[in-house]
Amino acid sequence: MDTVDDWREALAEAGRLSPPIVQAIVDAHGDRGIKAIEAVSERRVKRYRDFDVVVGYDDEYVVEDRGCTCKDSMYNLDPDEGERCWHVIAVDVAEGLDELDYHDMWYSDVREFL
Repeated sequence: MDTVDDWREALAEAGRLSPPIVQAIVDAHGDRGIKAIEAVSERRVKRYRDFDVVVGYDDEYVVEDRGCTCKDSMYNLDPDEGERCWHVIAVDVAEGLDELDYHDMWYSDVREFL
């Protein structure tokens, strides 16, 4: 796996995490990749009708079109260079594993109650 996103194709084909795929995620994204895999295994990646949401350590983060509302994504990363926050990576991993926790409701409605 040569490029930063090759693991996504391998994961889509395999439908499961294997040691080489996990290593490719970690090689491409470092600690962010590890956090993403942990979030998926803990079922913290939610899909609503309007957004994907990743439950982080301090808040919930909206992921849309491979962008995220977290500060790391807004201030530290360059998506043109393949840099992504762990929330976006978690959504990619969850999609590849078909492990999204689907909620048949609008997140914008849910958020009003929080």
